[in-house]
Amino acid sequence: MPDCIFCKIVEGKIPVKKLAETDRALAFPDIDPQAPEHFLVIPKQHLVAMTEVTDWSLVGHLHEVAVGVARERMPNGFRTLINTGPDGVQTVFHVHLHCLGGRPMRWPPG
Repeated sequence: MPDCIFCKIVEGKIPVKKLAETDRALAFPDIDPQAPEHFLVIPKQHLVAMTEVTDWSLVGHLHEVAVGVARERMPNGFRTLINTGPDGVQTVFHVHLHCLGGRPMRWPPG
């Protein structure tokens, strides 16, 4: 997608601090952190929202990458979430998993 910020990151047109990278995913810090530790894991393939996912192993892979990074950065625990659509507060329309930690999480989240 030519105007997608996450696609530009995957293409290397926008630099980020890579926390992890595989052939299918990339993890990097969130630019607007909502917790002391907050990073994103994105698929390299452009998918607008979770409603477009057909290969569900990709969602598992995003979580696998997140857990790999979180083990080192958030040893006391963390939260993962994927916002989908306007009511889900999705602001960048490229699937992305948030991983937050570094403090106790509250419930309910929204």
